[in-house]
Amino acid sequence: MKELIEELERWGADVIFGRAKGFRAALMRFLMRALSGVFRIIVQIRIRRYRNGWRQQHHLGTAVIVVGNITVGGTGKTPVVELLARTLRDRGRRVAILSRGYKSKKLDRPQKWQNSKGHPIPGEKMPKVVSTGSALLLDSKFAGDEPFMLARNLDGVAVVVDKNRVKGGRFAIANLDSDTLLLDDGMQYLELAHAIDIVLIDSGAPFGTGALLPRGTLREPPKNLRRASYIIITKCNSSSNEALIARIRRYNRTAEIIECTHGPIYLEDVFTRERKPLEFLRDKWVGAISAIAVPEAFEGSLEKLGARVEIQRRFSDHYRFSRKEVEKFMQRCVERDMQLIVTTEKDAVRFPRPTSIDVPVYFLRIEVEILKGQEIWDDLIERICTPPPAFQAVLRHRHAYRP
Repeated sequence: MKELIEELERWGADVIFGRAKGFRAALMRFLMRALSGVFRIIVQIRIRRYRNGWRQQHHLGTAVIVVGNITVGGTGKTPVVELLARTLRDRGRRVAILSRGYKSKKLDRPQKWQNSKGHPIPGEKMPKVVSTGSALLLDSKFAGDEPFMLARNLDGVAVVVDKNRVKGGRFAIANLDSDTLLLDDGMQYLELAHAIDIVLIDSGAPFGTGALLPRGTLREPPKNLRRASYIIITKCNSSSNEALIARIRRYNRTAEIIECTHGPIYLEDVFTRERKPLEFLRDKWVGAISAIAVPEAFEGSLEKLGARVEIQRRFSDHYRFSRKEVEKFMQRCVERDMQLIVTTEKDAVRFPRPTSIDVPVYFLRIEVEILKGQEIWDDLIERICTPPPAFQAVLRHRHAYRP
């Protein structure tokens, strides 16, 4: 059954991205396009209900910074969240990342926690605490890929998972002493009032496939970029982004725009944590395995670094590999004399350890580098770290009467 579901998910992604050909794929795209019209209406009605006050937005009395996008996956959001959280932490902010924990497993029982008065917190009020900032409490199975990856890479930053980000935020403020909340992938989460919306746009596919879900990868129409306070164009190369910026300005004339690249930094052994320089890949015969939205970009980056990617194995986004699947892929690599296997960092957090490691397995570490707009980024950090006097008074009041 797992294999069938995986096959259907992968075929569905191939239909959306245009990789699937033939009559069945064409018919499915036609049906999906009709549903996209319905989806557009639902999205706009939902936004209007919050804008007009017909649905309540919660204000938690602390800074809520959103990092999101208008497309599904592939914009390089997690490295940006990591950079933002690390920078704010280093400036003295007590940061908590709030995530819904996409495809994470439900805990058998809630974590046990006591409030500041020593009273146990009821299970229904407990989110999943992935990290307190000083201790990692959950693995990727229960945390989700990105929350676990962020928690492992960010000492001093709390990570909390719950579909109800209002509940997660309240817990982080009251029990983890957080004064800054980063809402990971939260542009569409409107129940919690946003102080700043940072929206990411992939320079190579700025508006996804150009169609709304389920036919395409757009979560919202491009005109909804008008909600963005800052726009970060990601995965930039040497090409100019002037045409893209002009198009963005049709939807948002005032947002500050930053351009950055997501560049590989080093290789790291999935099991031993040993690091290798990128030059290690040059002229190596490589097997690439991944479960991400756009595997072609990952495989292409390996080839640009000089690797000879001879074998590829692609799974649907966020797929949890079984040991049997990993061992089968490793055996293929042994038979074809591959020198190493490379996966993504997101996939590495749920990579099962095979019975025998016949081929070394590495992940490619990716980090963000700002190409244009460093002064805008610095001003953004300053804006978050130095809130207006009136907001500082609210914070002092909240801390004085912490429950």
